[in-house]
Amino acid sequence: MTKRDLVLRIAAQSGLNQRDIATVVQLMLDNVTNELAAGRGVEFRNFGVFSVKKRAARIGRNPNMPARDVVIPEEAVVKFKAGKTMKERVGKLIEHSDPT
Repeated sequence: MTKRDLVLRIAAQSGLNQRDIATVVQLMLDNVTNELAAGRGVEFRNFGVFSVKKRAARIGRNPNMPARDVVIPEEAVVKFKAGKTMKERVGKLIEHSDPT
C-alpha cells in the first residue's frame, strides 16, 4: 500500500475530500518523523511503538574483497515494535494459511 492508496481508501470509507485527507496524512507522517528526528519515541496504542536506537559501530566485510575490513560507523536507526492488536491480526496469517 502506498500513501496514495491509503488516502483513496480513507476517502472512500469516510466520504471526505481526498485533498484534505492527503494533507492530514502528510502532516501525521511529518510529525512522526520530526519526533523521531528529535530522538523521541512515538506510540500509537494497539498499533505499535516507533523508537530511535543507536546502532554501535562495527566491522563489516566487502563481499568483493573479503580480506579487507570495512568500518561501519555508529548510526541512529528507527525501530518498530508492533502493538497487541496488530500482533494478533498479523498472527492470524499463519493460522489461515494452507500448509502445503
